[in-house]
Amino acid sequence: MISLTIDYFAELREQAGHPSEERQTNARNAADLYAELAHQYGFRLAAADVKVAINEEFAAMDTPLTAGDRVVFLPPVSGG
Repeated sequence: MISLTIDYFAELREQAGHPSEERQTNARNAADLYAELAHQYGFRLAAADVKVAINEEFAAMDTPLTAGDRVVFLPPVSGG
């Protein structure tokens, strides 16, 4: 089990009910973590529609996680 900091933005923040959290997880990569969070918080966006940054660098969803990582899930942005 590893400890991570997770930040949420836009609709993911609303669905999680908070902007960030410290979390203990067995997730091996960002995709596993997103699936875990989607199950807990009912995220409506598919993982394929979300970008992830790990330690302030954009990453692929299959990027392995390590203890102490800061993970940010970014939903698509719309604007005009």
